[in-house]
Order: sequence, then C-alpha cells, then structure tokens
Amino acid sequence: MFEVRDVHVAYGSVTALRGISLEVREGEIVCLLGANGAGKSTTLRTVSGLLHPLRGEVLLRGHPIHRLSAEAIAKRGISHVPEGRRIFPGLTVRENLVLGASNRPMRRQELDDDMAQVFHIFPDLERLKHALGWTLSGGQQQMLAFAQGLAARPTFLLADEMSLGLAPLVVRRLMQAVERIVSEGIGVLLIEQFTPVALRLADRAYVINRGRIRFDGASAELRANPAVLHDAYLAAGA
Repeated sequence: MFEVRDVHVAYGSVTALRGISLEVREGEIVCLLGANGAGKSTTLRTVSGLLHPLRGEVLLRGHPIHRLSAEAIAKRGISHVPEGRRIFPGLTVRENLVLGASNRPMRRQELDDDMAQVFHIFPDLERLKHALGWTLSGGQQQMLAFAQGLAARPTFLLADEMSLGLAPLVVRRLMQAVERIVSEGIGVLLIEQFTPVALRLADRAYVINRGRIRFDGASAELRANPAVLHDAYLAAGA
C-alpha cells in the first residue's frame, strides 16, 4: 500500500495541495476526480517524486519516500504514466519499452519475457514493435506510453488522463488493460476525464477541489450521489 498523509505542495507562492490524504492498495483501482486545476496531477507528481511536499509525507509499505528522487521511487515500484503520451518519437516501439524497463538491471531473457507480457496485453504494439514512435496514431502512442509504465514491472501505476482525446474503442482497450493488470495485483491510481467510465472501473474514489479532498469512499457511493462531484466542479469555478 502507498499512502499520502496530510500533504501540502506549492508552486512558488501558489498552494496546490492543502493537506490531502489518500491511499491505494495492491490490486485495486482508485480514481481521483475533480475539475481542472483542482490538484489531481500535482498529487500524482508528488507520489512519483517529481514534486516534494512542503509538509506531510508519502509512504510506501510504511516507509517514507517523499524525499527520494523520482528515479529512486520508480525503482521501488511506483510507475507514473503522465498526461500527454510522452514517448520517445525517434525510437521504435520496442526501444521505448526497453527504456521503460531500465529502472532495474536484468538479463536478456528477463527483458524478452517482459516484452512478451506487454505485447500480450497490447497485441497491436507487437505488430508495430519496429515502428518509430512518431509514426503511431494517437491511440497507439497512448498504448505505448501505458506499456512503458508496465515494462517497469510496477507494484503501483499512476495514470494521468490516459483516455484524453482518444476514440471510444481505444479507451475501452486501455480500460481493459487496467482491469487486467489489477487482477495481477498491481494497484492503480487513475485520473480520468470520463467520470462515468472511471467510476465503473474503480473500487474507490476521491474527489479533490482546490487542493483538498472533499469525498473519500466507494465508487458506487459516488455514482449513487453525483451531486457530490457536481458541487466540487461548480465550486472550482466559483
């Protein structure tokens, strides 16, 4: 399990997170919902070590990690798939995946096994494994970005708006991939613009507004009471 405890984060004089707390266990999907600018991406960047809190702590299996580098956190099993399909366009699909797996030393057979597992989840990428990143469609690039995160063999995966701008068929494939990896024991913290999709997929949900958690509970509870989410979005524009 990883935990975020009373975390405060600022960009200069602007406070982005105001004492948030959340947790994600192995083998579950948790979605973090809220309006643009509410603090969702900042939360993921803090967990993965791209940002460090002013106060509070991030714990992985009870051990503090919030002062570690992003590289050190990745080596401990937290993989971050940021918004924006950040692949290496001049490298092939396979080369992108090899870089994704570079957080740990491995033998050639282990690398081949990892590639086989990723290609089993995303068969389209196996067909395109020698294609350069820039030649892929938007959906294929997003699959590759997600597959890069999996190539690191994470215990926890942080996924930021992975369906943004994609066709419904591609979104379904990505969500099926999330369900599959969770069935293998990986925990997922998901930011997703399609709220109904996220709430159907997730076990639990948090709603964040202006850097504070406003709801923490089962996804089914939030689906039954959409006013909570609606009020959070309205408050963000007030």
